[in-house]
Amino acid sequence: MEMNDIECVLEGILFASGEPVPADRIALTLGVPKTDVYQAAHALAHRLEMEKRGIRLVVLGDTLQLCSAPEYADYIRQALEVRKQPQLSQQALEVLAIVAYHQPVTKLVVDQIRGVDSSYTVGLLQDRGLIEACGRLNVPGRPLLYRTTPTFLRAFGIASLEEMPPLPESENGEGDSPEDWVQVKMETPL
Repeated sequence: MEMNDIECVLEGILFASGEPVPADRIALTLGVPKTDVYQAAHALAHRLEMEKRGIRLVVLGDTLQLCSAPEYADYIRQALEVRKQPQLSQQALEVLAIVAYHQPVTKLVVDQIRGVDSSYTVGLLQDRGLIEACGRLNVPGRPLLYRTTPTFLRAFGIASLEEMPPLPESENGEGDSPEDWVQVKMETPL
């Protein structure tokens, strides 16, 4: 299969899906190596950006997705009458930072780090799709474990958790203050 054909099929698959699609699945479907899929994805992403098209191709970890171009977000929102969700509160940003840097983590650990009950905030972040339950800890009571989601990655404009900035060191030599974590890069566009 020629690279131009891979690009065209890739664009069609991603457009029809509307969700992130694993590169492995696309490679298997097309019968080509995954490196060819990534090469076609980068070429398509470059072309969409250079032609100032209304869509962009983004790579999220091992998945690919088409999304609207950020410079047209206001027009898209207005045309579709999508209301912008309110910004996350300082408390929500703290909980999100703790989960992001310590995942998988229990709510009890989040509560201990923050020093207050985080039940409402954990529920809010789950409702927004920024965190999700990912299993249970194998201890008495079997508390839920939480982790961030691909929605978290998209909201903060990062492709993988490895791109998260390191925690700054606090006065005691450790970056363990929730306020330190929020300062890193938790200014959300949500």
